[in-house]
Amino acid sequence: MAAVRVFVVEDNPTILRNLVDTLREVARVDPVGTADSEAEAVHWLCSHADEWDLAIVDLFLKRGSGLSVLEACRDRNPSSKVVVLSNHASTDMRRRCMQLGADAVFDKASELDDLVDFCLRRREATHSMY
Repeated sequence: MAAVRVFVVEDNPTILRNLVDTLREVARVDPVGTADSEAEAVHWLCSHADEWDLAIVDLFLKRGSGLSVLEACRDRNPSSKVVVLSNHASTDMRRRCMQLGADAVFDKASELDDLVDFCLRRREATHSMY
């Protein structure tokens, strides 16, 4: 079964390392890159449009905003998904993220299992495409 190619936008190195390790081990994803700023994320995601299946984006970055990353990915390949993983997943923020094109929003503190499930479902969907 093909692994989901994941790009992670997260500015906290500890969270990034733990997230990538967990997703690689539990959800069997293939991490293809990371970014810690809006500009770096937008550049990579847009210039490598055919090289990722799922982008996981934090909202508050040291430089820039995950909201701008979402907006930049609006015209992505229809099979590529973008989700938000944030400590700020209020109802209003979830609504805003969805308006900007997020496929899902997960709270870092309480919905990590839901993110893993999302990745596993993407893996199944990716496999059925090939």
